[in-house]
Amino acid sequence: MKNILIKYRLLYILMATILMVSSCNEDEFLEEVPLDFFSPENSFVTFQHYQSALTGLYARVRQMQSVENNGLHECDFLATDIAYNGRLDANRIGDYNAVITPQSGLVRSHWVSWYKVVSDANTIISRLPESRLTAEQRSLVQAEAKLFRAWAYRFLVYLYGDVPLQLEEVTSPRFDFVRTSKETILRQIIEDSQEAAANLPAIDQVANGKLSKPVAYHLLAETYIALGEYDNAIAAANEVINNSGLALMTERFGSLRTQPGDVYWDLFRVNNQNRSQGNTEGIWVIQYELDVLGGGLESAGGVGAARLNRLERCVAPSNNSLQSPDNRPALLNGLGASTLNAGGRGAGFIQPTEYYLYDVWGLNPNEDNRIVNSPDIRTSSYNIVRDFIFSDPRSAFFGLSILDHPGANWRPGQFWRWYPFPSKITTPGQHPEGLMENPADLTLRATAGGTYRDMYYIRLPETILLRAEAYVRKGDFPNAANDVNIIRARANAVPATPAEMNIDYILDERARELTFEESRRITLARMGLLVERVRKYNPLNGPQIQNHHSVFPVPFSEIEANKDAEFRQNPGYN
Repeated sequence: MKNILIKYRLLYILMATILMVSSCNEDEFLEEVPLDFFSPENSFVTFQHYQSALTGLYARVRQMQSVENNGLHECDFLATDIAYNGRLDANRIGDYNAVITPQSGLVRSHWVSWYKVVSDANTIISRLPESRLTAEQRSLVQAEAKLFRAWAYRFLVYLYGDVPLQLEEVTSPRFDFVRTSKETILRQIIEDSQEAAANLPAIDQVANGKLSKPVAYHLLAETYIALGEYDNAIAAANEVINNSGLALMTERFGSLRTQPGDVYWDLFRVNNQNRSQGNTEGIWVIQYELDVLGGGLESAGGVGAARLNRLERCVAPSNNSLQSPDNRPALLNGLGASTLNAGGRGAGFIQPTEYYLYDVWGLNPNEDNRIVNSPDIRTSSYNIVRDFIFSDPRSAFFGLSILDHPGANWRPGQFWRWYPFPSKITTPGQHPEGLMENPADLTLRATAGGTYRDMYYIRLPETILLRAEAYVRKGDFPNAANDVNIIRARANAVPATPAEMNIDYILDERARELTFEESRRITLARMGLLVERVRKYNPLNGPQIQNHHSVFPVPFSEIEANKDAEFRQNPGYN
């Protein structure tokens, strides 16, 4: 018995000694780290964990920059100078006063979605010090996350003006956010982009769709212009244009190079957007994969099969519902056709304005423009489809033009059934086989409507036009004209002169080159010209837009929830 007591006494002393030596930290001891499910505590440890988190950011931005995602990407074009609601209804910003309100779901979706990018980026950045990453890996991950954060604030600051600046992970509910000045936000974009430019790889060292140095320098150039620092903008643009191994495509290339067309048309054909596919002007290209889980595109299925990439459905006219003058379907079998003539399976939600279709090319909308004699290939019949040919052989008007024989239901109020459109929004002849009603005649199933290719987020001509804009703003018109003519030379267009150089000309050239690629709303908001240009060129929205629509309102739900600090609304909104 005595021996047993001695044994237990020795064991007790040993355990006490161990506990005292280990100096137990109660906070650490009580901290719960889940082992059987993912949480921030166990999901931000290894380099692979951080790559997965960054992949989530790519997916989130891709979703937001895809047409028909709660109207987010539609707003990049709709109700600007280049496009209006073709259906002429109040939705899809058919009416600024009805849709752009503090209670609007569309307005709130932009705010919540872009702040989610900020939040996710901040989580990645804040967790890095406790990770197992090497110094080099931390630098790379942080640069990528900060560039995403800068990109999100780019949209927030131009859409809403002064917005809260949040640079740390938020780990508990907050109700005391305050608005930060626009200039401070722009300075933060500069700071984040500078770090990204210094630490991200060159474009030829990253996989398709990944962020690289030119993306950061492009954003720097744009933001320096917004701050009035034009020499810095030119220097940043020079890094993209002169020092990144990028160049405009000037010869036919890619998947359909042997078919009739031109090099501008080639830029928008399937499998032609990425550097690995021979394209040297794509700077940031959104990636889609057909029939791959999470790839964003399906070859068959319901209406949502291509929800992440439905530029065709939204911009192309709804010619599948069009009738010939003898009340026959205008299209073979009444279905959308995968041809240049038809534009795929469109619905006519986003109709180009006459400004884009005619004004910037020097055309008269009241004249017959089905054949354009301009040498500029961007307005050739390959790139802007200006005529519709009846394709149902049962109709007496088979093979004839709708311009000569207006369809039975193509009338005022229903012109969304047919209008000219840029072929870049569709993939003629390249829709997946699963969407073909009859591959022989290229008729499509009713479930078609996706644009079945990767999509440009930034393309080299935009950077060149940013540098031209900086030259215009500092009064260097010869260099501005030189930059514009780099792009116009590839398009076989008449060279511009220094005397023509002004901001309107830059915007015209952006429209000619970048319509339905750039976020036109962000460009006009950045320049402070949204209201002016909508009034001048948009026949639907021009009469209703008001000065306060230059920015969105702050969502009412955000103001209401922010109970511990004053959060003022943008002027003009109730």
